Amino acid sequence: MRVVVQRVKHAHVLINKEEKRSIGAGLVVLLGIEHVDESNDVQWLVNKVLNLRIFEDEAGIMNKSLLDVEGELMVVSQFTLMAATKKGNRPSYIRAAKHSHAIPLYELFVNTAQGILQSKVVTGSFGADMEIELVNDGPVTIFIDSKNKE
Repeated sequence: MRVVVQRVKHAHVLINKEEKRSIGAGLVVLLGIEHVDESNDVQWLVNKVLNLRIFEDEAGIMNKSLLDVEGELMVVSQFTLMAATKKGNRPSYIRAAKHSHAIPLYELFVNTAQGILQSKVVTGSFGADMEIELVNDGPVTIFIDSKNKE
């Protein structure tokens, strides 16, 4: 399971050119799910994302988490994070989970985060055409892979 985490001043996602969902200051999480991922990957990643100390404290040092600042969270499914690019120029998505495996893990990620976070959590729509617009704060962008726990 892979995520790209972006600290944002605000963000919105437009789903199928119709429905708009928005957050204020917080995190946008692009979530890619691999066919070998399990619920323990979800638990580890949710904990890691919500507790990343990437928000500034009173001294201007990145020392606070999303939980500490009571920031908002947007989670968007992103199967292209599982792209394999070793051979040729056309990415392969062979490692990306099929919907039957990915959707329950995606929902578990969102529900787990909602259960911990006291602030707003919004999502994209799994498998939909989406446009994401955000103002990256910092910029701060972090990549995390549950199979590479550095």
